[in-house]
Amino acid sequence: MKLSLCLATYMRADYIGQTLDTILPQLTDDVELVILDGASTDGTDEVVARHARGHPRVRYIRAPVKSGFDADYDNCVIAARGEYCWLVADDDLLVEGAVAKVLQLIAVDAPDLIVVDAEVRDRGLDNVLEERRLPFVGERRYRRRDWDEVLADTGNALSFVGCTVIRRDIWLDRQREPYFGSWFVHVGVIFQAPLERVTALGEALVVIRFGNANWSAKTFEIWMFKWPDLIWGFAELSARAKAAVTPREPWRRPLRLLLYRANGAYDLDAYRRFFSGRRAGAHRVLLVASALVPGRLANLGAAALLAARGLGRTSGAYLLLACSPYANGLSRGAVRLLSSPAWLRGTGAGVS
Repeated sequence: MKLSLCLATYMRADYIGQTLDTILPQLTDDVELVILDGASTDGTDEVVARHARGHPRVRYIRAPVKSGFDADYDNCVIAARGEYCWLVADDDLLVEGAVAKVLQLIAVDAPDLIVVDAEVRDRGLDNVLEERRLPFVGERRYRRRDWDEVLADTGNALSFVGCTVIRRDIWLDRQREPYFGSWFVHVGVIFQAPLERVTALGEALVVIRFGNANWSAKTFEIWMFKWPDLIWGFAELSARAKAAVTPREPWRRPLRLLLYRANGAYDLDAYRRFFSGRRAGAHRVLLVASALVPGRLANLGAAALLAARGLGRTSGAYLLLACSPYANGLSRGAVRLLSSPAWLRGTGAGVS
């Protein structure tokens, strides 16, 4: 078998059916779908059974306990039978012809890794927030000597697991357990050592449902610490390449602190948890002050700043106005006045 679509899921009964509707028509005799359910209790198994009926290339594996995001994907790859594994997210969509395009890329160069592009839409999939995540259009091919460029060009896109298509034997030959709990085991597998052949496709084969991640309550820890610690821990990559993906200590950036406060992800409890024992020097004043800013005021300030910078239609603005508990009429008015994004004009904003 050439390709396994590896889908790890947990508590996605409301979304996984729509995902399967875009995957199942693309399965062939040489392509399977492996679903690893981390012990969901919301009827995910019933939704999968209903959609997969009559599809012999679908295998559903229900784990006895929830092992976590990283371990579930690892177990899904272990169970796969394909030469390549595409790590598929459980609430996103594959575009029509996506599987055929990946098979074509495999046939051309037999790469160790393929990074595909993705389009980002709002939670209801009604409006486009980002047309692409890779910084180029078309195909790029890299060799071992280009390892810094692989990270610099694809690192941001690879923060989303669904962009990853990797040879199964490479996955199994590399360390995985050290990255359990990072939320990015696939990135740990990829960048722990250079690969011989990498293909990146600047064409969206995936539609991301934004603002719906299982990790939403953990975003501050993930993006301020886990993600930069992972990226900056790769010894064979240059500081330049790492900096193209994330600052070493993004929490030192005042605007980032404001955005996380405005999104409801940073407060005094988070300050005590993450910074009470950390050496922060004079920056500690900013850390405390940011945590004390009233949430609605922070939301207004962040929304106005994004809109003034021409970023009112972006995913960052969507998080502020459609997902934050501090979203308010003044914030929406500022963005509407300067940017008027479609998701805010319609009912998709999801805020009162």
